[in-house]
Amino acid sequence: MKTFKRLKPLKYLFWLGLFLVVMGISAGIVSGTWGAIPLGLVIGGLIIIGLWLILLGRLEDSFQPKFWSRRSTQSGTNALVGTIAILLILGLINFLAVRHSIRIDLTDSKLFTLAPESQQVLKDLKQGVKVYVFDNQQNPQDRDLLENYQRKSPQFSFAYVDPETNPGLAETFGIKNSGENRDVYLEFQPTKRRQFLQNVNSQLRLSESKLTSGIVQITSDRRTKVYFLQGHGERSLSGEGGISQGVKALEDKNFFSAPLNLVQAGKVPADATAVVIAGPTRALLEDEVSAIEAYLNQGGNLLVMSDPKNKSGLESLLNQWGVKLDDRVAINGSDRQVKGWGVTGIIVDQYGTHPITQDFRNGISLYPLARPLEITAVSGVQATPLLLTDPKSWAESDLTEQPPKLNGGDRPGPLALGAAFTRSVSSTSTSSSPTQSRLVVLGNSSFVNDSLFGQQLNGDVFLNSVRWLSQQDEQPLSIRPKDVKNRRIVLTVEQASVLAFIALAAVPLLGLGSAGFLWWRRR
Repeated sequence: MKTFKRLKPLKYLFWLGLFLVVMGISAGIVSGTWGAIPLGLVIGGLIIIGLWLILLGRLEDSFQPKFWSRRSTQSGTNALVGTIAILLILGLINFLAVRHSIRIDLTDSKLFTLAPESQQVLKDLKQGVKVYVFDNQQNPQDRDLLENYQRKSPQFSFAYVDPETNPGLAETFGIKNSGENRDVYLEFQPTKRRQFLQNVNSQLRLSESKLTSGIVQITSDRRTKVYFLQGHGERSLSGEGGISQGVKALEDKNFFSAPLNLVQAGKVPADATAVVIAGPTRALLEDEVSAIEAYLNQGGNLLVMSDPKNKSGLESLLNQWGVKLDDRVAINGSDRQVKGWGVTGIIVDQYGTHPITQDFRNGISLYPLARPLEITAVSGVQATPLLLTDPKSWAESDLTEQPPKLNGGDRPGPLALGAAFTRSVSSTSTSSSPTQSRLVVLGNSSFVNDSLFGQQLNGDVFLNSVRWLSQQDEQPLSIRPKDVKNRRIVLTVEQASVLAFIALAAVPLLGLGSAGFLWWRRR
């Protein structure tokens, strides 16, 4: 009897060792790393079990029959081996499930499954692509879509970034506004090339079509090409008074900029995504205008920035789109004026509803010595004013009058200093050909030079205009949206009452009656 009392504490020693081993194995499987804590628990548990066996062996001679020959010992050993085996099997299943997850989409329209086009793009992805969502809240629908992409390719990753807590990274991507819309960017990690993808808000969620198309574009060696017309006194792409900062900003957004001399080339190159005419001081030749007109008729895109008193030679072409460059100069009639600019320095804080200006809200952009536009309706052309001056402003026809005053030859404000136009083009045999031509006209070009490009929203006006002209938002892969089918059961009041009676009264009474009947039969 004394021997049994000496052996009884050994049972607790064994269970302590087993408990430590199980804790160590569980910690290693859950964390995915076998660090000091999981290994320490396992080793400590094994040492305790080893001590239990040694002490048990020394006391074994005191038992009749011997300990290992007893039926209780064999039963306990079998139970222990079975328990350990079950734990190992469960651990292995969890390990394989973490490493090789399998999801089954049982919805009719495969709402939670990527389209075959997206899966193929991810399968062919050889280098890293990362999505940055600049939002302080993680929408479950967007995150689920991004996780689906990540599961299909180890080269794909994503991160949610709060612009307020990480302003450095937000500034790197050019995130300035903290309005309702949140920006989503793609980064091609080998080259650190970045590309805007889309905005998301409470009504607009992340699009699989745009995301897949963006991956194809940013990983492609072909870059969107923008030509800057030269030869008529336009602003140079480098040097003093040039627009080198704008060109550099376009390159950061995966645009390739190149000069264009139409006299030598004869026509706009076929790889031109858009053509920019920045502040010409001399008129274009008729052949050059004809080449640009032919380019627009084929679905081309044009940005015209013209300063007051300069004839661009594009007047007849612009008239076809319903826009005229006014020779008068916009005058700032409000009390808000930029120091050193006088009354010709225009501050704009009112913008039209358009993709170019949708995130500007009431931010300001600056335009020294600008000319207004006159917009008339033209059949087949959709026009949207972009930059609107203060109601106190006006278009002055005589700057020699000091101080300038609104009189009979002037046009009262508010004035449009910029506008965007779209026009449908004839379809061609190739499905990838553009179906519309786009035009942006701005009554000032100095706002984009190197001294003003970084001021307020000036750079955004230029970059957003070029991005909209590139029509990248209109060329996603043909991935059809997946609609959620409405499977609700519509019940009348009577049907709902019957269903409630069955669920709350009939079924419980049936169960209670069955139990009473069985009790009565067994009496």
